[in-house]
Amino acid sequence: MPVQILLEASWCKGCAICVDLCAKNVFVMKNNLPVIVNLPACTRCMLCEMRCPDFALTVI
Repeated sequence: MPVQILLEASWCKGCAICVDLCAKNVFVMKNNLPVIVNLPACTRCMLCEMRCPDFALTVI
């Protein structure tokens, strides 16, 4: 099953922790929100979801 990353934008405060933690550069910041730009590179390490202080990310 392909990986999915769901972002609840209304919960995100734009801290960029997910961008900084992602070793595969799956995210970039755009207009104060993380944007998924390289989903195939995601290894499902779950760091973005585990460290998001706003619970705005879900990795499936």
